[in-house]
Amino acid sequence: MSFSSEVKEELERQISPARHCQIAELAAILNFCGQYGRDKEGRYTIGFQTENISVVRKGFTLLKKTYNIETDVAVSDEQMQALHQKIGSLEEPVSNLLIKNSCCQRAFLRGAFLSIGSMSDPQKSYHLEFVCTDEDKARQLQSVIQGFGIDAKIVLRKKYYVVYLKEGESIVDLLNICEAHVSLMKLENMRILKEMRNSINRRVNCETANITKTVNASARQVEDIEYIRDHYGFQRLPDSLRQMAEIRLENPDAPLKELGEYLDPPVGKSGVNHRLRKLSELADRLRT
Repeated sequence: MSFSSEVKEELERQISPARHCQIAELAAILNFCGQYGRDKEGRYTIGFQTENISVVRKGFTLLKKTYNIETDVAVSDEQMQALHQKIGSLEEPVSNLLIKNSCCQRAFLRGAFLSIGSMSDPQKSYHLEFVCTDEDKARQLQSVIQGFGIDAKIVLRKKYYVVYLKEGESIVDLLNICEAHVSLMKLENMRILKEMRNSINRRVNCETANITKTVNASARQVEDIEYIRDHYGFQRLPDSLRQMAEIRLENPDAPLKELGEYLDPPVGKSGVNHRLRKLSELADRLRT
């Protein structure tokens, strides 16, 4: 099961205790994937255009709780009238009166994600989106999300208006708003592990680069010193440079600090580096 499906299963089980919040979530589900109709006998019907069974179960659960509408019987004229008066047309965005309270906005976003939301695998990338068929509905959804301080953007993808989040922290905040707390904790754990792996990889890459740099520098130093030995002679060097050249040849892999400890008297890294640079400059002059 995908992470997105796990989130939806958790949201399906989350039922607000307040009827006004239940209606707000129901309004979102009906608005984004619901439809009104009539059967062959002319009786009212309510359906959901979705392949996700969690959406269907949640939609009918909310219909039962808010308007006592059963899934196995026709919808009466009185029930349909009451529902239509509250929810309104499904062609227009949800009435702002239904989502004026923060708690109702949370329920609305929960219903929206159930209906048209999806998430990428957090182990690969951070991306959460809502795919809307109507620009006005997308703008309303974006506005509600931004009302919680989350930066939601809209992009036109073919004929759909996609409201999306790209930052891991923003996605965590939205899951918290929708009250998907178990999924939130799973995502946070994944983020921590991912950041730890990235940190370790950066450190290893840095250390590898430093080692490579040190090895390459040492190889150049040994090459220069051997050239001086063969074309100039150590006996012509000042004592400090001769001693440095001999110790570097004896310890080709040693770091500068360790080389300095072998000298008599010992010198620091800067002193070792200065002497090796002098030897390299001499080798360059001999080659020209």
